[in-house]
Amino acid sequence: MDLATAISTLAAESEHGNVALETFPYGLLAFGVFGVLALIMASYRNVANRHVGADGHASSQADGAGH
Repeated sequence: MDLATAISTLAAESEHGNVALETFPYGLLAFGVFGVLALIMASYRNVANRHVGADGHASSQADGAGH
């Protein structure tokens, strides 16, 4: 039995087909979930810098520090 015959015999006996192609949708789903989470995380970038005053300190109206 040569190598080509052994490979074709093993391929014919396999019932599941290509395991990598069967699990490919799970990889796409994980990639999509992590992509959405990365976009959410990127949307919070520099949020603390939005409220910095001219003196370089964060000003807060809630605690009365601006009065």
